[in-house]
Amino acid sequence: MTFRELNLRIFRREPVDQVLWQPRIEHWYSINKRDGTLPERYRDMTMLELFDDLDCSVRGYWAFNDAQRFEDSEDVTAETRDEGHLVTTTIRTPVGDLVRIEERTTDSHYTRKYPVTTPDDMRVMEWIMARRQVSFDWTRYEEACTLIGDRGAPTIFIPRVNLMRIYIEFMGFENGIEALYELPKETEHLIAAINESDEALLDMLCACPIEIINFGDNVHQAMCPPPLFEKYVMPQYQRRNERLRAAGKKTYPHWDGDCGQLLPYAQDCGFDGIEAITPVPQGDVTLEQVRDGFGDRILLDGIPCTDFLFDTPEESLIENTRKCIEYFHPRLVLGISDEISPIGDIERVRMVSAIVAEYNG
Repeated sequence: MTFRELNLRIFRREPVDQVLWQPRIEHWYSINKRDGTLPERYRDMTMLELFDDLDCSVRGYWAFNDAQRFEDSEDVTAETRDEGHLVTTTIRTPVGDLVRIEERTTDSHYTRKYPVTTPDDMRVMEWIMARRQVSFDWTRYEEACTLIGDRGAPTIFIPRVNLMRIYIEFMGFENGIEALYELPKETEHLIAAINESDEALLDMLCACPIEIINFGDNVHQAMCPPPLFEKYVMPQYQRRNERLRAAGKKTYPHWDGDCGQLLPYAQDCGFDGIEAITPVPQGDVTLEQVRDGFGDRILLDGIPCTDFLFDTPEESLIENTRKCIEYFHPRLVLGISDEISPIGDIERVRMVSAIVAEYNG
């Protein structure tokens, strides 16, 4: 059975007697490749050759994401001004402009100014979303299928659910929280506009050939505590999943950080599985709590990222790997919660491959 076949069988709840090991090592590879710090053995390998050498599957939504196309109205234009570390992007529309300022460093970037800060900005963003077209690019899809091959099932990463999109893309966390309480009418109108604009996205997803859909929300209970989760996020999760499941799709969200307060909702959102739940010592839940809270949901990941650091005893990695398999298989896509650090020990990925090979006979 190929990794692709095994990946699909797990989500389809078909009988499987093998463990799928699917760590995300893309960031580790790209940073070390850029810095010239790849271990000698891997220096001339492509990223996919590294996956093959480590004998693990690929969670390739990064390859399939370009198959979803978002096109704004012809009346929407973007102007970018690069000033050293600062990059200013101005989105111009007939009803007003939005400005985002990002600061870029060698290793990352962060937003200095979010595009939505006032009620007028909210209305401009709503105008943009109402006119945005969504389509599926078959050429990009076929290119991704060829690239990933049998290393994993086709998977796509879709835009974040309402509140998380406001926090991470539109307003920032502090401004978003303040808007919820100080401008409730305007903010709820923006949330409704996001939900409505998602209908075109759902139409595209239901018709496309990709079966496994990732909600890349980065949910964390400090940003989305139970009262807000129940009021805004959970109804939209249920709405999205109702439509997608009717079209034969399998879904899972990305919940990372602290999620202990959200575990009681894990079985009621309509998902097939949940990705990236972060166990202790990084997160606030144990694998036992995740097992008890998930019911028959699929766990994607599970091994703490800290187990791949050089100063963490290898015994911790071995113990947590075996726990994940014992607690969750066959409802398991074994991986790293969240991913291996660029300063992590890549040979520990190979150690997990060896443990998985033992289970798989």
